[in-house]
Amino acid sequence: MTLFKYCPMCGYSLLDNIEENLERPLCPNCSFVHYHNPAPAAGCVVFEKGKLLMVERAHPPYIGDWTIPAGFMEWDESPAQTAVRELKEETNLDVRITEIFEVYNGNDDPRTNAIMVLYFADVIGGVLEAADDAGQARFFALEDIPQNIAFESHRQAIADLKANHSHRFKIDAD
Repeated sequence: MTLFKYCPMCGYSLLDNIEENLERPLCPNCSFVHYHNPAPAAGCVVFEKGKLLMVERAHPPYIGDWTIPAGFMEWDESPAQTAVRELKEETNLDVRITEIFEVYNGNDDPRTNAIMVLYFADVIGGVLEAADDAGQARFFALEDIPQNIAFESHRQAIADLKANHSHRFKIDAD
């Protein structure tokens, strides 16, 4: 399924074209091929005192549902830069990435399919405050994580955190 009827490079009508068993519309004038690829996204998994940072969506899609702070990459950003920027925009917190957590495919966003890179990160500054497209920003204990999680990739990430990183939900005694 293409979003374009006309070539974004020269304006000619795109032709239906099957390439490598996939629909890839082609411009007969300039040879532009429309590759409908997923959009890269990135976010930060942040724990504080054994609680996971999450944000409530204030804009479509899935208003009122919760997510791990994340968003789409800008043209001139790396995934890590995107993750740090998105977290700052949505929570007003400054973070330092410590390691990569996981990469997920998301195909339940009505805007696009996404490839989401999640990083573990530590808070190094700022004051928690919902901003940008977040209605709320809060830390949740394992047993209090909301049921209404916006995207399948975020639900999978939370399941993976519970299954493989439950130690992060424990409060250190020091």
